[in-house]
Amino acid sequence: MPSGHVYVRHCSASEPDGVMRLEDPRPNGAPSTSQRWWPPVMLDPGWVSAHHEDFDIFHLHFGFDAQSPAQLSALVDALRRRGKPLVYTVHDLRNPHQPDPATHDAALDVVIPAADHLVTLTAGAAERIRSRWNRTATVLPHPHVVELPGLTRPRPTRDRFRVGVHAKSLRPNMSVLPVVNVLAETVAELADAELQVNLHHEVANPASPAYAPQLFKALEELAQHGRLTLTVHDYFDDEQLWSYLQSLDLSVLPYQFGTHSGWLEACHDLGTAVAAPDCGFYAQQRPCLSYGHSQEYGLDEDSLRRAVLRAHTERAAPRADVKHRIRERDELAAAHRALYASIL
Repeated sequence: MPSGHVYVRHCSASEPDGVMRLEDPRPNGAPSTSQRWWPPVMLDPGWVSAHHEDFDIFHLHFGFDAQSPAQLSALVDALRRRGKPLVYTVHDLRNPHQPDPATHDAALDVVIPAADHLVTLTAGAAERIRSRWNRTATVLPHPHVVELPGLTRPRPTRDRFRVGVHAKSLRPNMSVLPVVNVLAETVAELADAELQVNLHHEVANPASPAYAPQLFKALEELAQHGRLTLTVHDYFDDEQLWSYLQSLDLSVLPYQFGTHSGWLEACHDLGTAVAAPDCGFYAQQRPCLSYGHSQEYGLDEDSLRRAVLRAHTERAAPRADVKHRIRERDELAAAHRALYASIL
């Protein structure tokens, strides 16, 4: 859970393998056409008590940001009373949506010791789990993000080398302006390069919690001086996002904390190079360029500059092969099925 997330959907095999994942129940009163996010109903101990005959294993991935440690402990207790094993895939050792790590740390201190089996995406994350909680996590790769037919979509041809930063709605783990300033200086030195910065409308809307007038003004000034192109828009749907990613030669992730990235996987699917910070385990996840950036040590400007120059020189980025992604997905599904069978 949540079963609608692309990661969970792509853990399933291309052919039926006997594993059924329940659909996410909608909260009472939630319109069937709405795409907004709610905390999963399945996290409620009452749901476990009412539906324990409908499932054999409770596999948790995301969505418990709003749950307190006491609420998570109540969930664990409900699962134990009903004899239901708990599997947890540790995607985030540091939650990118929470500025204070203590909140997520407290949640992990409940879920990780209680889980009957742990999964994570990289060896580095597994080692961190081992050193902190003395638990062993099975390392399984992130499946493809782009749907399989999209893995072969041709990349557009361009004369310009385009570097992009998508700041979305300014998640707490983003440090946008310092990264953009270095990119603007670096791109200005390259005759055939350009910088594009994308933002959601919320950042420029005074009524939105994401409103950031100082950042928006600074980006507008850089755009007015010809240092970058600023694009403000609504949330992309999948097709818009894939087209956007393929319009870039290099996508720079302006994160100062985090662990793994679905964005990185999508870029790998589409053949767009990525410059990712060294604060997480992105470089272990898929081939990418790394630069120094963390909440503890700040931004290493020289390493970011080198990453851009290397991407500019090399141009062609490693791209996922559709046959490999299909085989990887089937192997991932088989590994989950074997894990579930061993627990049961």
